[in-house]
Amino acid sequence: MIVERSMSEQWLSNTYVVADELGGHAVIVDAGGPVQPLLDFLRRGQMELTHVLLTHHHHDHVAELDAVLDAHPGTPVLIHQLEREMVARATGMMSPGEVLESGALVIEPIHTPGHTAGMLSLLVDETDVFTGDTLFKGSVGGVRAPGHTTYADLKSSIMDKLLKLPGHTRIHPGHTDPTTVADELEHNRFVRIWRGLDPEGSQPCRAMGDEATLILLGDDYDGGHKAWIRWPDGSDDIVPGSQVQRAP
Repeated sequence: MIVERSMSEQWLSNTYVVADELGGHAVIVDAGGPVQPLLDFLRRGQMELTHVLLTHHHHDHVAELDAVLDAHPGTPVLIHQLEREMVARATGMMSPGEVLESGALVIEPIHTPGHTAGMLSLLVDETDVFTGDTLFKGSVGGVRAPGHTTYADLKSSIMDKLLKLPGHTRIHPGHTDPTTVADELEHNRFVRIWRGLDPEGSQPCRAMGDEATLILLGDDYDGGHKAWIRWPDGSDDIVPGSQVQRAP
């Protein structure tokens, strides 16, 4: 398997080419750009682009979809059915558990809601998983973005699906650096609390302008922070760290 990545300087979002071999078949995962280096890579490697696979509908993951289709007209663009109408140039749908093939690549969509309702992670050849905005190196997706679902969904997507994969599985997130299942189980601070390895915090704070309890202020992929907070009714949330003010 060949994995080539391009990262947007503006959003730090990743676009990937995944190919079976040089001269073979390939897919593009997301299209936030810049896509031109990946289009050049496909051309140099004489690879046939069979699909564009979208993890979710957010702009920073689809902004340069037109450029991909201009270079490869007629390429199927697939996304979860819940988000099909949110991307004008999507042509079809991926269903969790229904395997896709691109040459020798075997791709299994996994439904990982939380950050969005139709978020998909893509497990390729049972060795590499593309996690969109669900799981990052050292961090997790938020559940306040457009089309989000719940904290419970996000936690289940990570703990019951992604981190149940073998430890050596390589994780290619929707933003910044790759990691592995084993590394996230050991080092991701959100995951460590979910596993019972570290204690929850209990500091009073204001989150999104309301009273809350700060369970964890963790690092985020962009050098900032992601906050796990608990509301007075006992419900939990994952919000941008910039939206949290800790009590003195």
